[in-house]
Amino acid sequence: MTEDTLSSTHPLLPPTTEDDRLDWLRLLRSRRVGISTFYRMMAEHGSAGAALAALPQIAAEAGVIDYSICPEGVVHAELKAARHARARLICRGEALYPSALCDLADAPPMIWVVGDPSVLDRPMVAMVGARNASSLGTRMAKALAGGLGEQGYVVVSGLARGIDTVAHLASLGTGTVAVMAGGVDVLYPSENARLGEDIVAAGGLRVSEMPIAMQPQARNFPVRNRIISGLARAVVVVEAAGKSGSLITARCALDQGREVLAVPGHPFDARAAGCNMLLRDGATLVRNADDVIEALPAFETLRWQPHFELPIPPKTPPPDRRSLQATASLHSQILARLGPSPLAEDQLIRDVGVSSKDVSPALTELELEGRILRQSGGLLSRVD
Repeated sequence: MTEDTLSSTHPLLPPTTEDDRLDWLRLLRSRRVGISTFYRMMAEHGSAGAALAALPQIAAEAGVIDYSICPEGVVHAELKAARHARARLICRGEALYPSALCDLADAPPMIWVVGDPSVLDRPMVAMVGARNASSLGTRMAKALAGGLGEQGYVVVSGLARGIDTVAHLASLGTGTVAVMAGGVDVLYPSENARLGEDIVAAGGLRVSEMPIAMQPQARNFPVRNRIISGLARAVVVVEAAGKSGSLITARCALDQGREVLAVPGHPFDARAAGCNMLLRDGATLVRNADDVIEALPAFETLRWQPHFELPIPPKTPPPDRRSLQATASLHSQILARLGPSPLAEDQLIRDVGVSSKDVSPALTELELEGRILRQSGGLLSRVD
């Protein structure tokens, strides 16, 4: 990306009134608006209200017919359900927003939380692993989570079966955060409903960027994993198969500059294959909580302070007017080079052979149309 694409005349500021918060939520809940588009429109228009006013015209220019923004009634219904669930909305830039997430290129503009948000100010370590964990794996997870809690660390996990469950249970008394793939009020799986309530009762926190009352969907679990790793300074993988969600979390951690650690396992145990692969590729070997702590910076450096000034999100300068034929040709070139496997945006620009100032608005148009998907780390994939 060229330097001039990183400038903006509208630095991102947190909402200051209830109307502003309503507009933020309406913008992010509007059809075809993902995180990247949210930030880009905020940078270009200065406020969520102005972005909402401009969105139908932008969609029309991208060829989306009969586009309408998220109705106010939908957002009011979500806010009402949130009050019933005792959930609190935290917007990026507000004092309670976890500063660790500001490191992420695709940081959620807003998160819903249930529980005590002050736990987000403490140093955190994520722990993930197999849902069908072995007896040895669960014992290891319990010892690690308990040991980390005793040393003042909050344990972050995903409220799933197996290793996640054990990690939360072992750290209930010292602080734990559950990051959820559905609404923060939807306790999934059902057998962990009591655990989800116990986390809040014990002073911990449940977190989600998804709408209130939204049921978990398979595609949202990998997206959720970037928040698990993003909140923490390190991710510890206890047990993981060769292809598992735990390895997705580990990859997110590497992209985010977090430490990745793994517990070794027997070569014949399929549940240890992922951990052994991570160790082969350079992850830190873990035998106990002390190994984790030794791999981290000093405790004091982990006492994050809330960000009150946000980095200016990228803004695409207004492109030169292109003919419909030229636009269609560029869209075809982009789609021809994308597939289900993610591709770096910089690599796409080189492959297409067109300047970034022309490709960036085309990517926005295709994202609005729902034909491409932006992922963490500046990656793009095609939606078929």
